[in-house]
Amino acid sequence: MKQIFINLPVENLEKSMSFYTQLGFSNKPLFSDDQQKCMVWCEQIYVMLMSHETFEAYSRKSIPDTRNYVAAYFTLPVESLDRVNEIVESGLKAGGTEPIPMIDHGFMQLRRIEDFDGHTWDIVFMDLSKFRKE
Repeated sequence: MKQIFINLPVENLEKSMSFYTQLGFSNKPLFSDDQQKCMVWCEQIYVMLMSHETFEAYSRKSIPDTRNYVAAYFTLPVESLDRVNEIVESGLKAGGTEPIPMIDHGFMQLRRIEDFDGHTWDIVFMDLSKFRKE
């Protein structure tokens, strides 16, 4: 089975774990400890929330200021526009921010949510039956 682990440095593990739980992730205790929390979106997608110290020890590089600069952002496709709205609204209630209004391309609707550390997630619904090739 192919899987992806996305490693994110966070300032407050418990607060971040709560935020990601509100988005719909679940914690995998097997890969979690006092310095990192493994959050599961699905069988293939895991997010490792890591203390700054742990992240820097693994990466051997300085952590950028993700509140003011974007090096990457991540996209999670979901099954409906209602699900997009549900996830983002839950994230906002948990303390996240929505830096831009919804983007609607007809065949695709996207809402963006940022966590406490500025890590950016696009939650997207695509109806490919509405997609027109140019």
